[in-house]
Parts: sequence; C-alpha cells; structure tokens
Amino acid sequence: MTDGAWISLFSGGKDSSWALYRALERGYPVERLVTVHPEGDSYMYHVPATRLASLAAESIGIPLVEVEPDDFEADDAVDSGQQGDEELEPLEAALRELDAELPDGIAGVTAGAVESEYQTTRIEAMAERLEANVFAPLWQENPRDLADAMLDAGFEIRIIRVAAYGLDESWLGRRLDADALDELEALNEEYGVHILGEGGEFETLVTDGPHMDRRIELEYETEWDGSRGTIVVEDAWLAEDEP
Repeated sequence: MTDGAWISLFSGGKDSSWALYRALERGYPVERLVTVHPEGDSYMYHVPATRLASLAAESIGIPLVEVEPDDFEADDAVDSGQQGDEELEPLEAALRELDAELPDGIAGVTAGAVESEYQTTRIEAMAERLEANVFAPLWQENPRDLADAMLDAGFEIRIIRVAAYGLDESWLGRRLDADALDELEALNEEYGVHILGEGGEFETLVTDGPHMDRRIELEYETEWDGSRGTIVVEDAWLAEDEP
C-alpha cells in the first residue's frame, strides 16, 4: 500500500458504506469521506438523502467533505457519456484540493460500484489522473452474497426510494433483511429487479453498522405517485450512546 490518505466516495447508501467498511477492515487509512450533493437527477451519483451523510460521518468519526455542484440537468442530457464526464468534474476538483491539502496526498479512493461499467470506468480514469488507486470490493461480486455479507456484518439498511415494477409503497422505509432479500430474489426472477438495486430500482440509507458508533434515527413521511416513491425525512439524529 502506497503512502498517503485514502478517500471514501460516500453517499450514506449501502454500497459506498460497504466499500468504506471493507477498506477500514483492511487497515486502509481513510482520512476523508466525500459526498456529492446533486441538484436534481444524476447519471453518476446516488441522489436521495445525501444530506444525511453528515450524520453518518459524525457517527463513523471521519471528516466529511461535501461537494455542491450546480444542477447537472441530467433530464436534458443528450449524450450520456459526455454527461457522466461532466458530472465527474466537481468531484475530481474536490479530490485535487484534498490531494494538495493532505500531507502525503491521496493514495486511493473507495468506490461502491457493483456492475456499472459506466460509473466504474470513469472513477478509474479519474483515479489514474490523480495517480491514485481504486478499492472497489463490490465489483462483479454476487449480489445476494454481498447483501448477505452486509447483514451478517451488522449493517442496518433502510430503503428510501423505489422505482421498479413490483416495489410498492410498503417498501419505503423498510429494513433490508433476509425476508426482504428473498422477496427481491423473487422479483428478480419475475421482473428482473436487481437484488442490490444496481439498476436504480431502489436506493438505500445505512442507519447503523459496525463502522458506526451511533445509529441514525429518522422521522419521515412517504411520497408515492402510483409507480414510484421516496421517503421525505422530516428529522434525523444520532441515537444516544447506550450505557
């Protein structure tokens, strides 16, 4: 492992949280979490509830860098490749600032990609420009095995957005447990729903895990338009330390 700090590309969702957790397990010196807050939709980034990343970072105990780009206008994109490249620019700028700021620069970044060549190739190209390594422990792994490993490790995962046939309003706020995974496997066989939501079928928030000192508590309402929906967080806080 080369000298320098590791940076976790972090949204607060299960995939980026798992990449961070596995990096910490391996002893990588993760010194910053970096969260991009997209305005509107995005081709490159997890969108819902990214503001809760600050609570997660506080619980994890690693400083958070928040990137506030302009509206990516993803809905109007004509060229998806160009769109992805443009969306990466504010993240790369933030990483370059960190590379200059940290005493030994950046040695590597963690990424939560599972199957998306679109995202992974761009992250790898960015890391190459930064002369940094990429740690992507979910890449090309079996989705059910990954999900089971997350649960076995003690991750508490909440579903915060759904957008796929077979996922109704009852899934909003639901805890991703073994029963939910069994149902997702059935939906995968029937409708092609990805077990980890890799195709945008659902988005998640990790509210507790072995890498966190205190769990995230939520108060929320749900919004449902008949085919897709999201939770609207009204309040969020870290639970008190248990005696």
